[in-house]
Amino acid sequence: MLSDLAPVLLGGPTQLVPPGILDGVTGDPYNDLVRAVLGFTIAAGVTYVLGRLLVVSLVVRVVAARNRNNPTIKTAARTYTHAFVVLLAAVIGIAGAGLWSLLTNLSLVVAALTLVVGAASQDVVGSLTSGLFLVADPDFNVGDWIAWPGGEGVVEAIDFRVTRVRTPNNETIAVPNTELTANALTRPYGREHFRLVESFEISYDDDAELALRELVDVARNDDRVLDDPTPSATLAELGPGSVRVRAEFWIEEPMNLDIVTLRSDIRRQVKIRFDETGLTLGPPSARELSGSVSVDVEEPTASEESDERDDVEERTASDEGDEH
Repeated sequence: MLSDLAPVLLGGPTQLVPPGILDGVTGDPYNDLVRAVLGFTIAAGVTYVLGRLLVVSLVVRVVAARNRNNPTIKTAARTYTHAFVVLLAAVIGIAGAGLWSLLTNLSLVVAALTLVVGAASQDVVGSLTSGLFLVADPDFNVGDWIAWPGGEGVVEAIDFRVTRVRTPNNETIAVPNTELTANALTRPYGREHFRLVESFEISYDDDAELALRELVDVARNDDRVLDDPTPSATLAELGPGSVRVRAEFWIEEPMNLDIVTLRSDIRRQVKIRFDETGLTLGPPSARELSGSVSVDVEEPTASEESDERDDVEERTASDEGDEH
């Protein structure tokens, strides 16, 4: 087998299946076609299997060993190396079929490349280029939580055209790479510490200083909240019908913490504390009405005035008759 592959790998025109091996198996008109199909299948299949088992695995191991803290490079190395192996298998398969002259014909190669580039849309080429930039970005990795104008979630894989993201609802969506590179990306949980902010509204009749102390105390009593930086509370806004107070506190390793549950627990404790101390949480807003009200009086017509006079005269005559 290796002796048969040698002329192919060296660029020779020899087929992988020698002439005469199919004599008596197929008819003469189909011998060349069958030899070409078998040659392509064997050469491409052997190349793909060896490349998948040896080349891809070796490249991935080397890349992973040199970039232990960047799983994105490992995923990209597997994807792009696999694509290279498929292309190499196709080239060797064509050579194994005895069609090496097709690859050495410069005009045919140029025409094929022109056809491929012309058929590929601008979006596909843009997505491929964007994917390369995403892979090269050290701040964009598989396993990161990202947010962009179209959504948020955890990066699962970066492919040629799309990036696959797992949403908070455990859905996997394919986001075009161009959308991620053309918009601002946020990594809210990309550092060890993360600040949470919770706002509440109280009445003007309530003690604002007491509300601020209660907010700080609620945050300090939660074991998931860090002591350094220390929790704080501020008076954020004097609204038209209420006072807005804000609590700020920090947590550690946000990717490993259920932030939704933490926010819910903090709000529940604030509600309990405010009820116990008599603070009004979320008071109804007072609305001031301004303006004027006008009444349109319709002037009676001449016929209506005449009818009204007749009615008055009739009532007067009736009253005089009753007196007599």
